[in-house]
Amino acid sequence: MTKPTPPSARKEPRTIVQFNRVRVDDYAWMKDDNWQAVLRDPQLIRADVKAHLQAENAYTAAMLASTEALQEVLFAEMKGRIKEDDASVPAPHGPFAYYWRCEKGAQHPIHARTPRDGGAETILLDEEALSRGKAYFHVGATEHSPDHALFAYAVDEQGSEVYRVHVKDLATGQVLPDPIESATGAFTFSPDSAWLFWIWRDENGRPAKVYRRPARGAAADDVLVYDEPDDGFFLSVGRTHSDAYITIGAGDHETSEVRLIPAADPTAEPQLVEPRTVGLRYAVEAWDGTLLIHTNADGAIDFKVMRAPPDAPGRANWREWVPHRPGRYIVGIGVAHDWFVSLVRENALNRIVITERASGAEHAIAFDEEAYALNLAGGYEYNTATLRFVYESPTTPRQWFDYDMATRTRTLRKTQEVPSGHDPSAYVTHRLVATAADGVEVPITVLIRAGTPMDGSAPLLLYGYGAYGISMEPNFSIRNLSLVDRGWIWATVHVRGGSEKGWGWFLDGRGRTKVNTFTDFIAGAEHLIAHGFARAGRIVAYGGSAGGMLMGAVANMRPELWAGIIGAVPFVDVLNTISDASLPLTPPEWPEWGNPLEDPAAYDLIASYSPYDNVGPRVYPAILATGGLSDPRVTYWEPAKWVARLREATTGDAPILLKINMDAGHGGASGRFDFLKEIALDYAFAIWAIDRGWETRG
Repeated sequence: MTKPTPPSARKEPRTIVQFNRVRVDDYAWMKDDNWQAVLRDPQLIRADVKAHLQAENAYTAAMLASTEALQEVLFAEMKGRIKEDDASVPAPHGPFAYYWRCEKGAQHPIHARTPRDGGAETILLDEEALSRGKAYFHVGATEHSPDHALFAYAVDEQGSEVYRVHVKDLATGQVLPDPIESATGAFTFSPDSAWLFWIWRDENGRPAKVYRRPARGAAADDVLVYDEPDDGFFLSVGRTHSDAYITIGAGDHETSEVRLIPAADPTAEPQLVEPRTVGLRYAVEAWDGTLLIHTNADGAIDFKVMRAPPDAPGRANWREWVPHRPGRYIVGIGVAHDWFVSLVRENALNRIVITERASGAEHAIAFDEEAYALNLAGGYEYNTATLRFVYESPTTPRQWFDYDMATRTRTLRKTQEVPSGHDPSAYVTHRLVATAADGVEVPITVLIRAGTPMDGSAPLLLYGYGAYGISMEPNFSIRNLSLVDRGWIWATVHVRGGSEKGWGWFLDGRGRTKVNTFTDFIAGAEHLIAHGFARAGRIVAYGGSAGGMLMGAVANMRPELWAGIIGAVPFVDVLNTISDASLPLTPPEWPEWGNPLEDPAAYDLIASYSPYDNVGPRVYPAILATGGLSDPRVTYWEPAKWVARLREATTGDAPILLKINMDAGHGGASGRFDFLKEIALDYAFAIWAIDRGWETRG
């Protein structure tokens, strides 16, 4: 059989000079100069770029043709673990209970409500019906008005995260004319239900302005509420849980700022709580007649909670309420009328701490498994003693509990059903600790099937992320079981750059300390090898987005460790992207990585690890890079350029593959089953890479 021939990307050398440093980019042509328009209409992609991406997709399909049957089996297994006619636990709000449900075979849910005490269902939104005939359909947010008369929802039909917001009149069942265009998908009703606040996305895809319009109004009624002057700041809108205020948040990855609009006067000018100061982060809740400020002020790396008077909310008037304690990371806070709730992370595990307003008495909710995920589920009601939380672990399916904070009793409301069957006792979870190059202890969560040999013979899937302070929780995954049931070991290295061990864990994996993310991952792999969980060359590394940067870095740093690498929507062209101020996420990303346009030290640091810029002649493992044509976060040309340079540079025989979804963006396919097909491709590639071995390399 003739071996498929990989596409040969043409080279058009482009010389780039910054701070008298010179680099040459042979594949810059893959970035369509009209990329802003392509994000909003992928059909506008330049013909030569489209042809190249299609050729890459055809090559990948040909190379993985032998895995097609396996992909179908993997997909069927994962789909078989989904309860197709599933539904959420209803969330009470006033006279109604709100929920979503899926019908058998449907890719998208139905949003509905019933009277709180039972009665006929009202369908608020049928996503499945609206998605028919569309290659991509994603509802980014939904919200009913506080008076229960309206239902708003944000729709993206191209994967670019440019949303159209519709409002439905629940009395008539009619969707109001003149939807909101070019929105981020974030919106909120005012507490009196009279107004809708939303965020406009500019031509470069950035959240730039907050508007309000009458809840039943049109574009002609839009009023500018806030215009963000800094291209590097994201925007958010919402309400405090007590409905005392509408909130407007602005911030990047290290600095934040909040404005409040009183519920009693929704058209008032927003009141600034505390002006932005570089490095100061804070969020605001209203409770017990005061404002609660969740903040890292005054060196509180793992955060603390302050109180402030609503009429003088500035930092000068903040008074400590929950003090900072190093190693106890206060992830977030919540309130009910008589209760204060915080989610706290210590030693890479979460617990929920509850404080009674009247007495100040405090107690906690925690679990005993070696590794687990525990998170607040939220709710609509403020005058309640019921707290909903979700518990799961790598072996235990997700469980929803209602917790009575007064009696300290919990009621199990739902357990995730696995129709094809799941026996938690058939699996074992371990929490290991690797020692990083600088002596820091790095947690690793491991899932294995009982009886899997611990002699290094089992293939290992090693996952990592490590950016933006996002914690990789030890969740239950119906997907991972398809590898684990085949004798694989699944492990996650909780590298610096996340917040598993507190906010300091994030700070130690960003900017000038970014390389810690990469060396932590390598240390995790070496620890697993040393303790019989794996062998070098029988590990497949897996990461997406900023985790794809991690994949690109470890491919360059230690290629011999991996049988394969999966870079899902990988952020690998770091130096070019972070030097392009027109891209949607570049200015907001400068605090995370440094600004190579203004700081030569930042340029040199990024240049030292940027995966695309450090590809060189070495024996690379098999690599699968994936992307989405309308992805505004990691643009399609990043994986495309990376693959072209890897294929040119590698001195080994392992294939370098690219798969671009021509109908989707950052999150991949929008349907719940279509998305599983993409995961099945990833896993089939992993199995294929291990089975083939490419033992001739080097």
